Amino acid sequence: MNDPIRESMLKKSKAARRETFGKTISFLAIAIIVAVVAAIFYFVASKGISTFTQNGVNFWDFLTGNTWNPGAKGADGKPLVGALPMILGSFLVTILAAVVATPFAIAAAIFMTEVAGKKGARILQPVIELLVGIPSVVYGFIGLSVIVPFVRSVFGGTGFGILAGTFVLFVMILPTVTSMTVDALRSVPRHYREASYALAATRWQTIYKVILRSAMPGILTAIVFGMARAFGEALAVQMVIGNAFTVPNSLTTPASTLTSVLTMGMGNSVMGTLSNNALWSLALILLMMSLIFNLVIRWIGNKGGNTK
Repeated sequence: MNDPIRESMLKKSKAARRETFGKTISFLAIAIIVAVVAAIFYFVASKGISTFTQNGVNFWDFLTGNTWNPGAKGADGKPLVGALPMILGSFLVTILAAVVATPFAIAAAIFMTEVAGKKGARILQPVIELLVGIPSVVYGFIGLSVIVPFVRSVFGGTGFGILAGTFVLFVMILPTVTSMTVDALRSVPRHYREASYALAATRWQTIYKVILRSAMPGILTAIVFGMARAFGEALAVQMVIGNAFTVPNSLTTPASTLTSVLTMGMGNSVMGTLSNNALWSLALILLMMSLIFNLVIRWIGNKGGNTK
């Protein structure tokens, strides 16, 4: 005869069953996310390597070639699918936009958290949220109507190019970098500030030598997210960069990026052809470059966090 007390003790409680159910749901959600990411990588990679496995394009020539015309062949009979102009354009626009946006973002974050306090946050937070909510096509139209004529009148040329794309992306990534920098500064423990003031440090000495250094990993993470958006932005950049398949020799000459070429060409190519496979190869390069950016900057952030 079974002991009812023993059975009740061995039986899982309602709270334990809920915990098991919650763990199962969490595991399934994580598994689905991992599967989706792996499927995306596999799909892009399988399409991207077709240029080299099926069409016989040399990988090094693809990376270093400066002529993009998949429908034609050179004097040596090889397809003209050089991705160097787009790679350089993507790097230049992304890095310059991050370099320009970072000082403004840090200054705005310091003002919101250390100078103006809650009053500054009430003023700047709605502005930042508004900038985040503006569609990229609106940024592109503003760049086409304002920034391109400005660059043309001040720096000469057509106005289209890396410089115009940098100005547009600067405004687009500024809210992201600012918001995450604010969170990083607010995460610095209050006793860090109090200890600095106790040692007779001024407000700006405390901000520069204590707060910014303590928040550096978070600030670098904010820059990563800003660069990720700049690197993957297509429509706004396409409208102001000029879309010329040539290696940019200055910031004011028309250029192109990986995303702009993909946006223009993917709908005009036939699946399985060299031109379509070459576009998938550009997508693969874009994916790998984004991954490398994230890994490198996160490593720098971790190094910065260990030296605090």
